Amino acid sequence: MKRVLVLVVALLTMVAFASTALAQAPAKTEKPAAPAAAPAKAEKPKAEKPKPLKYAGTVAAYEAGKMIKVKDAKGKEMTFDVAADAKVKGEIKNGAKVNIVYKKDGDKMVATSISVPAPKKEAPKKEAPKQTEAPKK
Repeated sequence: MKRVLVLVVALLTMVAFASTALAQAPAKTEKPAAPAAAPAKAEKPKAEKPKPLKYAGTVAAYEAGKMIKVKDAKGKEMTFDVAADAKVKGEIKNGAKVNIVYKKDGDKMVATSISVPAPKKEAPKKEAPKQTEAPKK
């Protein structure tokens, strides 16, 4: 019985010393508050501007100011609504190659710029020097 009492007293003593050691641990210091002279501005979350997306292909259908349907080289067809303020460069007609810059508006794709690339100029072909045939013997 005496041993149990000594053991309990020893445990209580250890707990007492451990709790005082934890209580005396250095407190975390917080950063000083911003100077009172500067008015605090309410930070507004910046609405990120969506990156303009690009698509290139051949015109399958076009309604000026309304919609354009474009087919890419792999045969995938995409339909775009044409924005009222869309920039249109070149003459758009069926079969013409176009480059489209668009943005997603919900489930719609809205073309903000449609351009027909200028045809590439062909470099003048250089004629190979004519070779004279060797006389036959």
